[in-house]
Formats: sequence, structure tokens, C-alpha cells
Amino acid sequence: MSVPLASEAKIPNPHLAALAPLIGVWTTVGRHAMIPDVTLHGRTAFEWHEGGAFLCMRTEIDEPGIPSAIAIIGSDDGANALTMLYFDERTVARRFDVAVDGATVRWARTAPGFAQRFVLTIGPDGDTLRGVSALSRDDATWEQDLELRYTRLA
Repeated sequence: MSVPLASEAKIPNPHLAALAPLIGVWTTVGRHAMIPDVTLHGRTAFEWHEGGAFLCMRTEIDEPGIPSAIAIIGSDDGANALTMLYFDERTVARRFDVAVDGATVRWARTAPGFAQRFVLTIGPDGDTLRGVSALSRDDATWEQDLELRYTRLA
């Protein structure tokens, strides 16, 4: 049985307001560099968690080998920064720095030998997104990894 605690804190986090256009359920279609001849199909949901204190992202792609994942985005007032905590079905857990600039949301992590970045661009209609990820194995050269087109479900 769950006991309701801290219900006063289940309120919108103003530092996450710029992420509001992502809220909803999206279908995804795309490609991954490791399987170039396969079109990927999946779904992603962005939803407010705990009344808007955090943003939750859940994503899955139907292709075996592409992990389903959950991520939580929150803020740090003192650092004026956003952070994403990511976890997937392989038990991979990572922390990403997040930045929002107008219609572009970026998340990135710097790790020796395996740095990653993802750029998500909100389309002018608000009902489409384009996501492109890249990775670096040598801390210098970046190669495209995953590209997805998102379409909002009505």
C-alpha cells in the first residue's frame, strides 16, 4: 500500500516548462547505423511525472536489439541545469546533460571512449519531431548512430 507523501511538491517545475511541447505519445520511424537496411518502428511517450516536478520519457522500438528505455528529466536550480537519468532493459544506466534552445532539445554525456549526444528538433507544426544521435568512441570523431522521425498520436 502506498502512502501519499509530499503531495504539496507534486506541482509543475518551472525550469521544465520549455519541454511542454514534447508532452504526448509519438510513433517513431527511423534508422540505426548498426542495421542500415532496416526501417525501425516504435513509440515514445513524454509525460509529466509527479504533477510536473519531472518529465518522464518512455521509448521502445520493435526491432530486437534496440532496447526499451525510461528516462527522467529534472532540474538543478543552483547550476541552472537540466539532467536526464536514463535506464534501459539491458540495465544500462547513464546521466545526460540536457539543454533546450527554442525548438531544439539536446542531451549529451561525455564518457571516455563512448560519448553520446542526441538532438531533438520540434517541427513547426508541433506534431512532428526529428531526432538524431551521434557517438564518439575516440573522444574526437563523431558518427551518426540513430535517426528517428516522430509523429504525434491524436
